[in-house]
Amino acid sequence: MQGEKISAGIVLVLAQLTLYIEQTAITRITEELASLSAGGGVHVLQHGSEIVPAEICRLFQSSGERFLHLYIKMRTQKISVLLKKRFAAPNWVKHKEPREVHMFVDLLLQEIDEIRSEVKQILPEGLTPNHRRNNSNGSTTSSCSNPLRDDILSRSNAQKARSQLLESHLAKLFKQKMEIFTKVEHTQESVVTTIVKLSLKSLQEFVRLQTFNRSGFQQIQLDIHFLKTTLKDITEDEAAVDFLLDEVIVSSAERCLDPNPLEPPVMDRLVQAKLAKTTGQNGDEKSK
Repeated sequence: MQGEKISAGIVLVLAQLTLYIEQTAITRITEELASLSAGGGVHVLQHGSEIVPAEICRLFQSSGERFLHLYIKMRTQKISVLLKKRFAAPNWVKHKEPREVHMFVDLLLQEIDEIRSEVKQILPEGLTPNHRRNNSNGSTTSSCSNPLRDDILSRSNAQKARSQLLESHLAKLFKQKMEIFTKVEHTQESVVTTIVKLSLKSLQEFVRLQTFNRSGFQQIQLDIHFLKTTLKDITEDEAAVDFLLDEVIVSSAERCLDPNPLEPPVMDRLVQAKLAKTTGQNGDEKSK
């Protein structure tokens, strides 16, 4: 079977299998060998070869990490293809005024839901609570507070809005000093959160390649605001995900000819309409 034909799910199974061998199977095997021989930590077989448990554990640990990162890479690349199609299609300089959250957000969330379902079947849950909003110094940020958005949406003048947006973003960056990408663990929450973070960085890069008119910028702003509402219930590190989403808005403002943001009442109305529509669709599916 060719490498590119192997499904991401199989790669994740291999990642978990190697972890089990490293943490459980090798110990049991060496204990059995120890009971059958008079040796200590090194067991000699009939042909003179040696079994060193620590070395074997390191090999399986390394293999498990590689499989896990390969799974994350495969899943992130699939989402990147979706993002590329989204930003290659419209003429962002001639974008019309946003009237609803774009359907690409639905497709993105569907991909994430598929990943969540997959890892739930294979990986264990983490030991730490979900939806952390802690920054590096241990303080917390209220989920209702969004200084970045609140600072810029109060400005009607486009140039002031851009300046305030960038200043707020820099202030937030130096205040939090958060570590966005942490070590990936063999848990459901860690894997899903890492894929979401990498996908948002990919989204930011695609935004940086475009030039937006005011309406295009507002569409990005609306889509990102809806993602904030939904991703907070999915990811493990909400503060870092919020930060990456804010960076997407900042990048779109930098690439916008007239970065005049949507008024908060307008954006909230559009987001609530989308949430109501999504809730209705989910209810219809459950009733079938």
